[in-house]
Amino acid sequence: MLTSIDAFLRYFDAVNRRAMRDIAALPPEADGWTPATGEGEKAWSINKLIGHMAGSRLYFASAYRGEGWISPAPPDVSSRDRWLPALEESVREFRRRLEGTPAEWLERKVQMIDSEGGLSGWRVLMMMMEHDIHHRSQIDTYAGANGWDVPQIYNRAAETIGALQEQQRAKHGLTGEGHAL
Repeated sequence: MLTSIDAFLRYFDAVNRRAMRDIAALPPEADGWTPATGEGEKAWSINKLIGHMAGSRLYFASAYRGEGWISPAPPDVSSRDRWLPALEESVREFRRRLEGTPAEWLERKVQMIDSEGGLSGWRVLMMMMEHDIHHRSQIDTYAGANGWDVPQIYNRAAETIGALQEQQRAKHGLTGEGHAL
């Protein structure tokens, strides 16, 4: 559980760095790319998804601050050169809105937009984080489906870890599928 807004913002910064890295790695042909099928959010272009990520951060900040579930005007992400600046600006504004908020806000209830009851402030912030990661993953999936490079999340490929498994099993006295020697 989160105990301070500073701890949350440090975590958010790390997640945002991965979003920035993955979006920066997209090739020029990603600009304007749209899925061949789908409706609604499933048919959004990469540009629109990036704008949605940037705007949604401020939507959740507004709710966390008790100012309502208010969506800001979407940023201009009409071309690839505008993607990272839009995300960077959303980070600056998100941080500005959250820095210095009282620790008690993490526990106070935030009324939901579409249902009775509320969620703790820290849960609203985690919803924002999961939303951001969801759309980053969506973009990474589109990149992979198009054969574009997708950065490894922690600079480790599954194949690299797989190749080290026999050594790890031996080191920890295991054989085969994890049985003890």
